[in-house]
Amino acid sequence: MFTGIVEEIGVVQRIQKGAKSSVLAVRGAIIFNDLHIGDSVAVNGVCLTAASCSNNIFTADVMHETLSRSSLGNLKTGSRVNLERAMPANGRFGGHIVSGHIDGAGVITKIKRDDNAVWYTIKAADNIMKYIVEKGSIAIDGVSLTVARVTSGSFSVSIIPHTARSTVLSEKSVGDAVNLENDIVGKYVEKLMGYEQAQKPQSNITKDLLIKLGYGVST
Repeated sequence: MFTGIVEEIGVVQRIQKGAKSSVLAVRGAIIFNDLHIGDSVAVNGVCLTAASCSNNIFTADVMHETLSRSSLGNLKTGSRVNLERAMPANGRFGGHIVSGHIDGAGVITKIKRDDNAVWYTIKAADNIMKYIVEKGSIAIDGVSLTVARVTSGSFSVSIIPHTARSTVLSEKSVGDAVNLENDIVGKYVEKLMGYEQAQKPQSNITKDLLIKLGYGVST
C-alpha cells in the first residue's frame, strides 16, 4: 500500500526485455535507506517487487499484464521515474490510498501555467473516467493529486511547485502517456452496490397476473 507521496526521482539503468515481459534496473538513493529484497516499490505508480538490491540499484520483474496496462513499456535507459516505498504502518498518511495496481494509461492533452501552479489535462478511457469526480483523488504516475475539473472524456489537475520539483510530472509533454490509478473506494462501492442489487429477490407479480387472479388494477 502506498500514499502517492513520491520519495524521490530514480533513473532507469538498464532494461532487459523478454518476449512479453522485462526486467527493470533502477537507481535511487533515499529509498535504499530501508529497502530489501521482496519489498514493494512504486515505479511511476506501478507496484513492483525488488528482486535484487545492490549499490543503490534494485531490479524488478515486470510481467506482460503490467506492461499492457501501464506506460512502463515506454521507459528507456536513462528515463527518470517516480519512486515510493510501501507505507510503513507507523508512517504519516499524506496522500490517499494507492495500491500500485494501475487501471490504465491516460494521455496528456494540455499543459497550462497558472501563476505558480501548472494545470495538466489528461484524456482517459470511459472505464477510468467513470470513477473520477471533481475534488476526488487520482494517482498520476504514482503521484497523489486532487481532481480539479472533469469533462466527458478528460480531467484536469493543478500541481504546486513542490510537486513539480519532486516528481517527473514537470518533465512530461503534451502527448505523453501517464499511469492512472483511480481511488479504490469508488470501485469497492460500485462492486458492493451491484452485489446487493443482484441479491434482492425478483418479484414474479405482474399486472397481468393480478388481473388474472381477480384483482382490479388501475392504470
